[in-house]
Amino acid sequence: MKSIKYIFISFFVLLSFSMHAQNSLSGKITSDNKPLFGATIYLSDLKTGAATKEDGSYIISNLPKGTYLIEVRLIDYALKTMVVKIDGNTVQDFTLIESENELQEVVVTGNSVAIETQNNPTPIVEVPHSYLEQNPSTNIIEAISKIPGVSGISDGQSISKPVIRGLGYNRVVTVVDGIRQEGQQWGDEFGIEVDPNSVDRIEILKGPGSLAYGSDAISGVINMIPEKPLPEGQMKGDVAYNFQTNNGLHNLTIHLAGTQKGISWSARVSGIMAHAYQNPNDGYVLNSQFNNFAYDGTIGIHRKWGFSQLHYSYFEMRTGIVEGARDSTGAFVKQAMVNGQPDVITATHNDLTSYNMPDVIKQLIKHYKVVWDNSIALGQGRMVARFAWQQNSRQENNDITIPETSNIFYLLNTINYDLRYVSPEINHFNYSLGINGMSQNSVNKGTLLLIPEYDLFDFGAFAIVNKNINRLHLSGGLRYDVRQFHGHDDYIDSNGNQLLSSDPNAIHRFTAYNSNFSGISGSIGATYDVTKNVYLKGNIAQGFRAPNVAESGSNGIHDGTVVYEIGDPSLKAESSMQFDLAVGINSKDVTFEIDLFSNNISNFIHPVHLYTSSGADSLNSSTPGFSGAPVFKYQQDDVSINGGEVVLDIHPSNLKWLDFYTAFSMVNSYLKNQPDSAKYLPFTPPSRLRSEITFNIKKVNNWFTNSYIRFGVMYSFEQKNVYQQSSVYQGLSSYELAASLAPSAAYFLMNAGIGTDINLKKKKICALYFSVNNIADVAYMDYMSRFKYYQANAGANNRVGVYNMGRNFSIKLIVPIKF
Repeated sequence: MKSIKYIFISFFVLLSFSMHAQNSLSGKITSDNKPLFGATIYLSDLKTGAATKEDGSYIISNLPKGTYLIEVRLIDYALKTMVVKIDGNTVQDFTLIESENELQEVVVTGNSVAIETQNNPTPIVEVPHSYLEQNPSTNIIEAISKIPGVSGISDGQSISKPVIRGLGYNRVVTVVDGIRQEGQQWGDEFGIEVDPNSVDRIEILKGPGSLAYGSDAISGVINMIPEKPLPEGQMKGDVAYNFQTNNGLHNLTIHLAGTQKGISWSARVSGIMAHAYQNPNDGYVLNSQFNNFAYDGTIGIHRKWGFSQLHYSYFEMRTGIVEGARDSTGAFVKQAMVNGQPDVITATHNDLTSYNMPDVIKQLIKHYKVVWDNSIALGQGRMVARFAWQQNSRQENNDITIPETSNIFYLLNTINYDLRYVSPEINHFNYSLGINGMSQNSVNKGTLLLIPEYDLFDFGAFAIVNKNINRLHLSGGLRYDVRQFHGHDDYIDSNGNQLLSSDPNAIHRFTAYNSNFSGISGSIGATYDVTKNVYLKGNIAQGFRAPNVAESGSNGIHDGTVVYEIGDPSLKAESSMQFDLAVGINSKDVTFEIDLFSNNISNFIHPVHLYTSSGADSLNSSTPGFSGAPVFKYQQDDVSINGGEVVLDIHPSNLKWLDFYTAFSMVNSYLKNQPDSAKYLPFTPPSRLRSEITFNIKKVNNWFTNSYIRFGVMYSFEQKNVYQQSSVYQGLSSYELAASLAPSAAYFLMNAGIGTDINLKKKKICALYFSVNNIADVAYMDYMSRFKYYQANAGANNRVGVYNMGRNFSIKLIVPIKF
């Protein structure tokens, strides 16, 4: 904590020396020599911008000196980007070209300054706001799980964990509001605590992101970016409502924002509720309902020295947890108290369609976060400083005899810090130097103990450089990380209640331990513009990941899998080396890219099923109620993961109304030096092919504009390579185990959508989107669903598992509020 105090002091010292003259950026935006009204000019690095007046003119005042990437946008025109040096009153005009299709977005993930995707050697995918609006989902990870190279491990409609190129959990860092989200990422049944309505766009880094984010970004980074501050003098908002038929989902959000005299602000409140989802084989799936409540607010100040912004958010989710248990007829059953005794009874129709949470099994998650984001000019460079506090409270109630008592209750407090200096651009060269990390404290407040209470401190120092040499763009850097982990002693009585160590009846549940880790990360890459429209990319990156608390300190029942897990404090840190190679075309008619990767991880951590000397299961006998639980212990092996993605987008310039998109992705992964039965990593996504054709209609008449009609298909290939030692298989009968270990079946889904802006007197009054997923109501079981391993359905010839969602119609209405 002393280190963090010194970081704050250093920041304020730097701020006190920030003295600068007036600088501005102004000019005109035109197309075919005609002024464009309402075009937006935005500087990502400064979080400020402007909108053009009726004569096409704009001005952004109170800017610090420096070289920045400028984005210019207007509906029906291609995105325009340009690097501009601002020194004094700078004038820069822009000319836009009409286009039905946006060019690639500008990204900032893992870089010292904003940079265009095509010039970035690391593999990054941009998910724009329009995609999130037009593709309905039940959680934010499901919304991006169709992106090539990205998938999600799902626990129903409310919980989904991101997977990038075959790796998830603590190997993917999720960044929200510029700060890495922390909330027990190691848990199988723990999701991401993010309001999907608060996300404007998403950047997905596919590959080690340890250079900028430190430990845990060994597989990639998902950066969820909020809306931009409005241009000076504007105030507006919107009300959005989404209804889905399959699960009766209602999603309502209200948002307002404005900027006046350099003061920007925004506020949002959201509510989502859904009853159980349904499919052709299972009907309604008991306990899959959920509801979310969230709000957030931001206030910022923009001046000639830079900007300072304060953001607060709260997210709450209540969700049932699907067990999948059924009676002899195949009907779902639930836990209940009958005549004062715990029993199992058949679920009623009201249980299946109710929006209320079940008595058990259920979760309550609360996530609080405060982020202070700053950019302070230092000469023609700048100092970026982010500080945050977040608290994650996660409760799970599983015992029907004490339904209001949380068996699992983790309370995690995290302080994040990120300080970096970004140099001015000199001769097409810039660099950034920085430190970042976090401090954590985790407390157990539940009755079922799996992990110890702990303290954690991360510190990392890094340097990133960028250099442009004509058509060659170079980028690279180095990082050094230190993680200090301290697991606490814990004493309990025979009923699991915590005691002092001095109590004569105390059982030493967890023994204190210290684990210290250090590692070096680095990357070097280049892009080369072969021609104006053809480019090559190559990147080599080394990543670092320290063991999480479950891997190093587990000693108890993991209630989501009903196995006994044993951690190992002596585990080493994982180290990865990934090679990426890409070739692409970005022209007015075609966008094409093929990405190939190979990732080798040393000391990969995974659980292994323990057996007795006779070959029988090693069963835990020390935990009441779980005396027959199989025992798993974490160990380490080397892993090889390779694969790639191919994306083709055809948008003929002479047929502006047509867009055809298709993408293919595949991943192969295996543990080295292991027998065939145990060499494949669990939850390695199967190969997948997705295609869509979209008909864009710029203007039907004065009533309907920016309309589209879309039809898409998705084919998921059979997954034959299954890991037969994973804890997710435990608790199954011999028949169920054999069925679960069979190759995951292929499936084919069809989707469609239509949308338009509706106008009155040439002013937009609302946007309306209608879509349907799984048109044919296919009964399918995705390989990435944990429901695949649920017990047999006796009423359906012992068919194993619970199926994914069936046909789902969605309608979304967005009403803008203008002042």
